Parts: sequence; structure tokens; C-alpha cells
Amino acid sequence: MNPSIYGLTKSDLSLWITEQNEKKFRANQVWEWLYEKRVTSFEEMTNLPKPLIEKLSAAFVINPLKQMVVQEASDGTVKYLFQLPDNHMIETVLMRQEYGMSVCVTTQVGCNIGCTFCASGLLKKQRDLTAGEIVAQIMLVQHYFDERNEGERVSHVVVMGIGEPFDNYDNVMHFLQIINDPKGLAIGARHITVSTSGLAHKIREFAENGLQVNLAISLHAPNNEVRTSMMRINRSFPIEKLMAAVDYYLEKTNRRITFEYIMLDHVNDRPEHARQLAALLKDKKKLSYVNLIPYNPVSEHDQYARSKKADVLAFYDILKKNGINCVIRKEHGTDIDAACGQLRSKQMKKEASAS
Repeated sequence: MNPSIYGLTKSDLSLWITEQNEKKFRANQVWEWLYEKRVTSFEEMTNLPKPLIEKLSAAFVINPLKQMVVQEASDGTVKYLFQLPDNHMIETVLMRQEYGMSVCVTTQVGCNIGCTFCASGLLKKQRDLTAGEIVAQIMLVQHYFDERNEGERVSHVVVMGIGEPFDNYDNVMHFLQIINDPKGLAIGARHITVSTSGLAHKIREFAENGLQVNLAISLHAPNNEVRTSMMRINRSFPIEKLMAAVDYYLEKTNRRITFEYIMLDHVNDRPEHARQLAALLKDKKKLSYVNLIPYNPVSEHDQYARSKKADVLAFYDILKKNGINCVIRKEHGTDIDAACGQLRSKQMKKEASAS
């Protein structure tokens, strides 16, 4: 199948247009059709000459994704299951926040990080998504708004879906450049957050690229023993190595980092864990922020349970008393398949039983 034209940056598109011996201004026209008028076929680009439309149709597709399942929660959260051209499936989530419409995108088919609490890793990594396949997730959610004439637009993006974004670094950086383009979707860099489970060398590389995009670290434990039991990646990038990379990032960018911390009953939610976490982040108080996350149970990981509300509040209080900025994350989509990877896993089981 041809690649998605959504995978081209504005400069990539201009280069392709000139290589076709077409006038350079045609790139601006195509870009406008894609991201401002948001057409779904090349034939709708009515101010382009027919030969150029034929060239575009021969070289690219616009939307490489097929919508399989849509779940809408009572709080307005929408979860999509999309099928890729090679029949693999991915998830995308729309969350209606007080500050705008936020979309969580997937970057890989499956995941090799090996987090023992996560539904995303139930399927090992099959392949990376292309930049065009990641952009298409945003575009399909925007089409969801357009079709309903809601006048809404995707204003925020979190790169926290299935997969490890920094394990697909080049495609993710390409994606960020495309959605940040001021003549396209114009999603501000400070409205975009990329999450990593802790690939220390890529955190350092990310610090060098000059983007004003936010960074989140999936920490989930305050010491190596607990973190290794939860996250296999900690064997390669233990907390000491991870925190050294974080220090480098903070020194280089002076930008705040969010530390994601999923609360698991009697695993990482004890008062001593809170005190250890406060000590770990003590010298990063001014530029760190802890996000305490309620756990969405996954049937395949029944060794874990959600922390009790009283334990979460006690954990929060200890962090606050030690001067650590933190918040208990508001839940979204609790009445649908809320955990990342859960909807895909359910669909795969359904298909397997049908065959």
C-alpha cells in the first residue's frame, strides 16, 4: 500500500511537488486541503490540475486507518480501535479536558518494554508506526468533530498510547514536526507531551532537539527493586542512569518534567515509598511534577489491584509535605475499556474465538 501523505512535513511535500515538475505553490494548496479543509480524497482538491491529482493518487493515500470500534464513555471520553493496512490494530483516545480536547496516540504495534501491569505489552512489538499513521490518528479524531459540526478542534496531544515513543524516535519526531506546523494543525509544542518509560540515551537526545514539547517519565517506583519487578526496562536503565539523563534534560532545557506514578495496592503505595520518592526528587522540586494515577485493572495482570483511596491520599500528603508538586490524576473513560491496550486485546480475543 502507498504511504500516507500525512507522513510528509511541509518541506517534504514541497520537495516532492518540485520533483514532479509542478509549481512550488501547489504544495501550499495541498497542505491547505489536508489540514485546513481536511478533505479525505485527492479528488476533492478542486483547484489542482488533474495530472497532479493523478500523481498524488498514484504515490500516496490520505488516510491509512480503518475505524473498527468506537467506545464513548459517559464523561465524553472516546476510545477508537483502528486497523492498519497490514491488519494490525491500534488504539487512540480522545479526552475532553477543561483546557481543551486532548488526544492520546499510539506509536507502535505492541510493546517490548515489558511493564507487568500494562495491557499494551500483552502483544510484543510487531513494528513501528510511520509518522503518517500517527498523524492519521489525530486527523480521524478531528474528522469526528467535523462530522458533528461541534466546532471543536484537537488542541492537545499526549504521546502515551501503545508502544514506547522513544523506541520509535525518528517517526515520533517527524510526527511532532507535522502537527506543530503553524500552517497545518498548529498544535502548540507546549500543548504536546511525549512519555517515555525511561530510555536514558533518548532522553538526552530529546534534550538536544530544541522542541518545546513536554516530557513525561513513566517512573512508577522510587527504587530499583520495586521498579525492576514492575518494569523490565529498569534492568537496562536503572533509576541512577535514568535520573542522570533527567538531570541532563533539566540542565539543557530548563523545562519541567512530569513523573507518572501508577498506584498499585501494597506494591508501590506505602508511606516509605512516598518518602523514597520525595528523596529521589528532592533536588528537582522546582522542575518536577508527580502525577499519581489510579490503576485500571487488566485481567491478564491479576496480581495487581488499585490502591485504596486512603492510601493514595496519604501518599499524596507525604509528597506535598516534602515540597513535591503532585496531583491525583482525574480518571477518564472508566465505564469503557479504559486501560491502554485493553480494547485491542478484547477485539483480538473476539476474532480468535470466532475463527
